[in-house]
Amino acid sequence: MDINYNEFEGREIMEPILKIQNIEKYYGSRSSLTKALDGISMDVNAGEYVAIMGASGSGKTTLLNVISTIDRVTSGHIYVADKDITKLKGNELNRFRREELGFIFQDFNLLDTLTAYENIALALSIQNVSPKEIDERIKKVAKELSIKDILSKYPYQMSGGQKQRVASARAIITNPKLVLADEPTGALDSKSSKMLLERFNYLNKELGATILMVTHDAFTASYASRVIFIKDGKIFSEIERGDDDRKEFFNKIIDVVTLLGGDLNDAL
Repeated sequence: MDINYNEFEGREIMEPILKIQNIEKYYGSRSSLTKALDGISMDVNAGEYVAIMGASGSGKTTLLNVISTIDRVTSGHIYVADKDITKLKGNELNRFRREELGFIFQDFNLLDTLTAYENIALALSIQNVSPKEIDERIKKVAKELSIKDILSKYPYQMSGGQKQRVASARAIITNPKLVLADEPTGALDSKSSKMLLERFNYLNKELGATILMVTHDAFTASYASRVIFIKDGKIFSEIERGDDDRKEFFNKIIDVVTLLGGDLNDAL
């Protein structure tokens, strides 16, 4: 399934690509239950760039895990493009993960024995895309993410920022409905982090990619168009960037982090 991201350029898209309805997630046994998610409901529109913030143990990672189908909700429903993913099983679930989602992890998750080109191509090979189309798509995304000169390199030959851009290319090469990023700058230095976040902006604004990113870092979150704050498994607050520049939005994020009562050292 191909999506023409260019059709999103120059206009605001308000159609929800992700709908979360009253989800709960419990861990443990009956005698010792932990409620990780407590009745969360939210939407993410097609073409949005949303960050989720919260202190350690707030439930933000659990929320990402159930959206990505790594984990299952205890109750409630999650819809991606009007498909209830909480009911998917077996081959249908595998197909959904492979074709509808893109993943960007903190530790890159690249295969050490494959070159950058081969790591990116793998997802398309699984979908039986022709070698010619694979080559065309990889060259296009490599140009967009400025990684053309490292396609023949192995992960051990790349910097952290280069690895993360290769991982980003792999995440979007299949034209997924939704790109999920888990602390994408967590393993990067400040220069590489800024470069990656600017590439995320390009993916979002120029290619129309819908991005949902979990982060504890206010600087990283300030690149998003909306930030949702999680506390004790519930949505505490949310703010939109609107016409603010990134510095102004960063200061608003810090204000909410202060209200959350979290340690500012965890947010900066």
